[in-house]
Amino acid sequence: MKKPDGKVVLLGDMNVGKTSLLHRYMEKRFQETVSTVGGAFYLKQWGPYNISIWDTAGREQFHGLGSMYCRGAAAVILTYDVNSLQSLTELEERFLALTDSASADCIFAIVGNKVDLTDDCALPPDENRSEKSVASCGSKVRKQVRAEDAIALYKKILKYKMLDEKDVPAAEKMCFETSAKTGYKVDYLFETVFEMVVPIIVRQKAEGPPQTVDITDYKPAKRTKSGCCA
Repeated sequence: MKKPDGKVVLLGDMNVGKTSLLHRYMEKRFQETVSTVGGAFYLKQWGPYNISIWDTAGREQFHGLGSMYCRGAAAVILTYDVNSLQSLTELEERFLALTDSASADCIFAIVGNKVDLTDDCALPPDENRSEKSVASCGSKVRKQVRAEDAIALYKKILKYKMLDEKDVPAAEKMCFETSAKTGYKVDYLFETVFEMVVPIIVRQKAEGPPQTVDITDYKPAKRTKSGCCA
């Protein structure tokens, strides 16, 4: 397996669609999924770099693993359900602290998924709005989370990380709304994040490898004879 040059992690409560977003982007299809256990990842080649994309479990019993998966991450995608205000609140209350182990120059994206269930009636760019599809909008629900709510959370993250707004991407550029079911803005989300991750990878490579011990190269010292019991 190729060694990743950088890491992107998806965080968020259960049932917000993290796994479905990843499947839609990597496999270009939508499938009903079960709750992720622990974590899983894909490896994506982006230009000359290999980027691992980690899908993490949102269930409470796996919460502590999130910090481990975030370790050294170049980007974190905080995901919520646009039809659940609580799922946005959970990002701040439960998941933000897990990113303390991410890279110091980690970037953050706030993603509201499942817009296909709302009265915005989001469709893929290549799908025409037929009379039937427009009529179906009448049965949709109104979003509980608006774009300005996501922007407010992004600014709270900057404050939590003690970052100046002028030194990071603008909130409007890092807050997305997607539909894993229809594919709406899914490619745009991941490709925007990847483009921002590349400079971080280049900078980290220039700085050299982290000062950690590679246990795969460890060799026990040879025993030497000494003392009366040798």
